Amino acid sequence: MLSRRSYSRRVELRHLVSFLAIADELHFGRAAARLHLAQPSLSHHLRRLERSVDVELVSRNSHEVKLTPAGEAMVDLARDIVSRVERAGQAARAAAAGRAGTLRIGYNFPAGQRALPAALTTFAASHPAVDVDMVEQRTGPQLAALGEGKLDIAMVYGRPNAPTMRSKRLLRVPLVAIVGTRHPWARRERVPFGELAGEPCVLFHRAQSSAMYDTILSAAQASGIRLTVAEEVDDPGATAILAAIKPVVGFASAPRGKVAARGPRTAAVALYDPVPLLDLYAVWRAEPGPLVEAFLPCLPGEDAPVT
Repeated sequence: MLSRRSYSRRVELRHLVSFLAIADELHFGRAAARLHLAQPSLSHHLRRLERSVDVELVSRNSHEVKLTPAGEAMVDLARDIVSRVERAGQAARAAAAGRAGTLRIGYNFPAGQRALPAALTTFAASHPAVDVDMVEQRTGPQLAALGEGKLDIAMVYGRPNAPTMRSKRLLRVPLVAIVGTRHPWARRERVPFGELAGEPCVLFHRAQSSAMYDTILSAAQASGIRLTVAEEVDDPGATAILAAIKPVVGFASAPRGKVAARGPRTAAVALYDPVPLLDLYAVWRAEPGPLVEAFLPCLPGEDAPVT
């Protein structure tokens, strides 16, 4: 009779593997050969397992090897444990190699229209087991989330100066004016930036997107004008709504402006002299991890096409 004082001893994985080999082969010699073990070592593993669970699992005599009722009850559970451990190891190796896990991506509207879909298609073809969580936000909230570890990649306007961040330029985006269909500009294809002098404008707080904010003000300065800010709205969708119902001018990227112009109440008008241009970057932490490293080659190159 096995002593119950040994019941608290831990069960080791290698002992379960040896037990399963015996259960499959019902022959100690074949089981030992299968595991590339000496037969005394295999017998030792079985005895250690039986002491750990405080019950006899295998009975044998000179004629046969068979599982006891306790062994029969344990074999399926043991097989499940070994299988789970093997899958856990595979998952860990896949994650370490960038083949599994969750990639968290932030993006703005132009990135979602021009850069992200093709990159995700390429990435999914080579990394089908990776889940991707995405959130659309302005630049400021994205960079804050990236710094806090809530995002792995941010797709934003402007290159951040933080030494803890790395970046890759994706494309160049012009800004357009958004006006209501009753606005005098609605039937014009393009307007010199200087004509914004005296026009009530819809802007946003600089913290939401400092690069876009500074680009608009720099264009105004280059035109020799000062913008009249009538409204401050941080939601780009709300900007289009205000432009539709009030005689104000909003600003949007050309891709967002194209979508807004499909509606019945707003129009997008190109700006020039100067054309306000923004560079769109992918940004990630200096120590990115394997998933980010695997995703970066899927992004557009540094030639930064205007879109």
